[in-house]
Amino acid sequence: MIRSLVIGDIHGGYKALLQVLERASITPKDTLIFLGDYVDGWSESAETIEKLIQLSKSNTCIFIRGNHDLWCGLWLEKGAQNPVWLAHGGNETIESYIRSGYLSRRTHKTFFNTLQNYYLDDKNRLFLHAGFTSMHGVGQEEYESNYYWDRTLWEAALLADKVEEKTLDDILTKPKRFNHYKEIYIGHTPTTNYNKDVPIKAYNLWNVDTGAAFKGKLTIMDIDSKEIWQSDPLPLLYPNERGRN
Repeated sequence: MIRSLVIGDIHGGYKALLQVLERASITPKDTLIFLGDYVDGWSESAETIEKLIQLSKSNTCIFIRGNHDLWCGLWLEKGAQNPVWLAHGGNETIESYIRSGYLSRRTHKTFFNTLQNYYLDDKNRLFLHAGFTSMHGVGQEEYESNYYWDRTLWEAALLADKVEEKTLDDILTKPKRFNHYKEIYIGHTPTTNYNKDVPIKAYNLWNVDTGAAFKGKLTIMDIDSKEIWQSDPLPLLYPNERGRN
């Protein structure tokens, strides 16, 4: 069976990545779509990136850029250390690169340099880390940073989900951004902020960031069947660490 699987924010949780890949019984036939934020939080960011690089040799993998990946990539390439990044998991990522010996790996720099801002599959399903603001679609976005920072898409989806299509006015107020795509998949905003440790659907958007950076789990979802597999909560896998708490 050939599956298309989407994976939420990992944030250096290498143990969770290994666990959820095993629980989902990943095979080389599976297409894996990662929504970004591979680093910053738990202590094994460098190991996580190395595993993703190795996965891409056996599987078709789509790697989306998250805001934390932008920071880490700039550090690896230019030595740039954004103070905001350091305070939000960057220090742990730097330590993991020094400890692991992967700091000098050119393949890691290449990984970050070749991340995609978004991916649109052959069934008109859109995948990106955070969002976009253009009413004309993701390809018309004016500011690239919105792909990995925007939260208005998620907020609009939550609002649109509450609107009942009973009148013409209701239909006209449906957000135009969503109507370009069959489905949209994002990360960036943990579902644990809404007291959920599973993906949340709002309108035609799925949020697959189930809080792995904090006290939640790492999730893989089958895009077609909507079946999910999850790791244990990350604090159980890293009992002596705080993550991004």
